[in-house]
Amino acid sequence: MFEFIRTHQRLMQFLLLLLIFPSFAFFGVESYTRFREHDNTVAKVAGHSITQQEFDAAQREQMDRLRQMFGSQFDPKMFDTPEAKQAILDNLIAQRVMVATAARDHLSVSDRTLQQTILAIPGLTGADGKFDAERYKSLLAMQGMTPALYEARLRQDLSLQQVSNAVQSTAFAPKTVANRLSDLNDQEREVQEQLFKAADYVSQVKVTDDMLKAYYEKNSADFQVPEQVKAEYVVLNGEALAAQIPVSDADIKSYYEQNAKRYGEEEQRRASHILIKVDKNASNADKAAAKAKAEALLAQVRKNPADFAKLAKENSQDPGSAQNGGDLGYFGKGMMVKPFEDTVYKLKQGEVSDLVQSDFGFHIIQLTGIKPAAIKPLDEVKGEIAAEIRKQQATKKYSEMAELFTNTVYEQADSLKPAADKLGLKIETVSNLTRTPNPGSSPNAPYNNPKFLKALFSDDAIKNKRNTEAVEVAPNTLIAGRVVDYKPVTKRAFAEVEATVRERVTQLEAAKLAKQAGEKKLAAAKAGDASGFSESKTVSRVKGEGINSAALGAVMKADTSKLPAYVGVDLPQGYGVYRVNKVLQPKTVDAARRQAEQQQIGNALAQQEMQAYLNALKKKAKVEVLKPVTQKAETDTDESR
Repeated sequence: MFEFIRTHQRLMQFLLLLLIFPSFAFFGVESYTRFREHDNTVAKVAGHSITQQEFDAAQREQMDRLRQMFGSQFDPKMFDTPEAKQAILDNLIAQRVMVATAARDHLSVSDRTLQQTILAIPGLTGADGKFDAERYKSLLAMQGMTPALYEARLRQDLSLQQVSNAVQSTAFAPKTVANRLSDLNDQEREVQEQLFKAADYVSQVKVTDDMLKAYYEKNSADFQVPEQVKAEYVVLNGEALAAQIPVSDADIKSYYEQNAKRYGEEEQRRASHILIKVDKNASNADKAAAKAKAEALLAQVRKNPADFAKLAKENSQDPGSAQNGGDLGYFGKGMMVKPFEDTVYKLKQGEVSDLVQSDFGFHIIQLTGIKPAAIKPLDEVKGEIAAEIRKQQATKKYSEMAELFTNTVYEQADSLKPAADKLGLKIETVSNLTRTPNPGSSPNAPYNNPKFLKALFSDDAIKNKRNTEAVEVAPNTLIAGRVVDYKPVTKRAFAEVEATVRERVTQLEAAKLAKQAGEKKLAAAKAGDASGFSESKTVSRVKGEGINSAALGAVMKADTSKLPAYVGVDLPQGYGVYRVNKVLQPKTVDAARRQAEQQQIGNALAQQEMQAYLNALKKKAKVEVLKPVTQKAETDTDESR
């Protein structure tokens, strides 16, 4: 089980996306807008519609979220399958039935819980540790959301978590089952191998022209040059709009004055101290002794202030500063405990404080430096302010321009120039585009987006040379394109690929000879011929070093009721014959790993419980799927005309 998870990471990543990620994490409030329900309804849940637009938005949001999570490892093709699309629809349906359940059971989230959840989100606090409301609003605006909309979505998500947690918390993994699976996972087998490498049989291969041509015809798809287009495109995004927005000196000055705190530095002070530690819960006698020692040191400091650093080095019980003569460097407000800070900001340069008591003990403080508050001059931050103003105005302007952009590329579909001229955009050109994103290009390049490529390769765009629709490829980013030149699929001539074909045929024939030799040896070994095997090695499902993963799986599955046991395995480099001599159970076990495995099993059972519960809710809600989303890819072309 655990070996399967480790050796099928890509498949498990996909399953995790579809099954373990809570459906409500992808989708927000039940519906943001209502479209033409009768024509666009994909499914109905308890009489309420899920529209095609809602499905598309859910798919887009899920892809954007996972693109951020996995970066360059994200593969958009994961979503271009009937199974993936059906899973997204299933998640939407599950979300709807859970919303109904939460409402029926009067599950709610208090304002305090909502507030604490938002405050716990990383990146929303400033340098002073306080919640930055402006940053919060700005981040939401970048996603096209308002605080009210986001908080409504979050409140609903939290209520749905109550439903999910209530069900999943009932699942547990029986210890006997978990131990049995872990025993199988820990089981070791002593094995010997004999490899038959295809490379050793290449010299025996005889390749004929008929074999080459037969392979070429049978595998013609391997020698095709995919269809390609040269295209023009225009992109509407915040960056393009910001470049067009004029910002006057008066605007910059006004913004600077209104946000002076952002461009200023608060007063900082430098201090040294001598600390005599005493626990706040110490006895009165201990506190009195510590205070007496601190008072004696204070008397010495007052007598010879120049000896402060020397006395701190010899007597201070603060290991972080004692070696530096008690120096704490410069600090601002909020960085020290309050009694210490209050005293420091009352002292004058060079002055020594009376005893100051904090939770750490007794301090003697000397103020050694003052950096007055300062504001960066306007000229220094002028460019930064202009960029910020443009960015804010572009965000506000985007929704208006997006509608104009969408309408123009659709209504004047014979050229991108009207849209480019009207919105002040630049027409770009790109060549050698195929139906699938080019892994060599930046995944963030708008023309390399799978949704745009799908629109660009539609019949209407290729045959009629009409503009594509405006395609949203990222938040606040639209692209429209037009095919300039189209090259259909072509097949490379046999003469051009003959050397490649010969190499492949030779490798295939050599692999066949290696397998024949391996199978002959396997039969002989079963009959008692033990010659030719390597030295013994011990392997397990969690310790497979030195053995091919395919061979490891076969060895661990081999029937060991009678030893020695033999198995033959097709390997990438040829064929392997394996002799299993012993089955061993380790004397010691990894308790931490076993506990983790039990947790994995418990999580799997919890998902089963949740899925069964959702199935029951769906049945009760009388779910109807009216338009299978798995067919959408076939109908997109017709709908776009």
